[in-house]
Amino acid sequence: MDRVDSRPKLLLVDDEATNLQVLRHILQDDYRLLFAKSGAKALELALTESPDLVLLDVMMPGMTGFEVCSTLKAEPSTAGIPVIFVTALADIDDEARGFEVGAVDYITKPVSPPIVKARLRTHLSLVHVETLRQTRLEIVQRLGLAAEYKDNETGLHVIRMSHYSQVLARAAGYSAAQAEELLHAAPMHDVGKIGIPDAILRKRGALDEDEWRVMRSHVTIGARIIGEHPSGLLRTAQRIALGHHEKWDGSGYPLGLAGEAIPLEARIVAIADVFDALTSVRPYKAAWTVEDALDLLRRESGRHFDPRLVELFMGCLPDVLAIKARWAEE
Repeated sequence: MDRVDSRPKLLLVDDEATNLQVLRHILQDDYRLLFAKSGAKALELALTESPDLVLLDVMMPGMTGFEVCSTLKAEPSTAGIPVIFVTALADIDDEARGFEVGAVDYITKPVSPPIVKARLRTHLSLVHVETLRQTRLEIVQRLGLAAEYKDNETGLHVIRMSHYSQVLARAAGYSAAQAEELLHAAPMHDVGKIGIPDAILRKRGALDEDEWRVMRSHVTIGARIIGEHPSGLLRTAQRIALGHHEKWDGSGYPLGLAGEAIPLEARIVAIADVFDALTSVRPYKAAWTVEDALDLLRRESGRHFDPRLVELFMGCLPDVLAIKARWAEE
């Protein structure tokens, strides 16, 4: 059986064959190489071969490297491919233009083999890290959607409530990066419903005491599914899964936490989750009006919900309504 060549694939672009040969000699042992002597051919190969990185000359007849890079970045299927310019141009303005059109680095000719290899390793490792991050987010989001589909939902609920959570987090003082992490963690809030029997989860009538005990266990099931993590996205998701049914006055579950003992991210998600649940159609109820849902938040401020967060949520209403309209149920 033929072995699959898993080495990273590079596209080398230069109108001078000698320059391509120099790069081939430096890189052929560690990478799969594609060659193009014009901008048009480079674009063709980028679309059909999906290289991991492009080494691109600037001064070429017909289509310059700047134009090639701009075109790559404008095409969704190639926009994520890192581009490193390899050129004799050493002027600061040329470098600035290269970064403006989307390049990640700039190597001047004549090239130094150690520098070329080091720059490639750096940028390919960054691509790998970003791929892992995106994969992790995709897994987290899809687990959240799995719980919603089991609960007979469309999946739009987790999208809306996650964006409500992000908006409220920013109002509460989160940085943009922290609020984005909350956006990606919030879909996991009900992942524990995967472990709840359908007969209970989809029951149209009122649950009896034993059924409620089983239903409430979804928060601890969810926390166990996500697991213990020292920091980062999954730690945030675990704290939300476990804490989003706690109440400000201590009457919630599973731990009966009160006030600021409840993790802030769980307090934020609790408001976003309830607001969206109230204003959405469910098998057991019609959708409430926005005003009726807001009235409930006001009544429950200081009992179910953090009073400061309720006040902040009211101030975010234009953004909340825009999110609600953008991801409205059909």
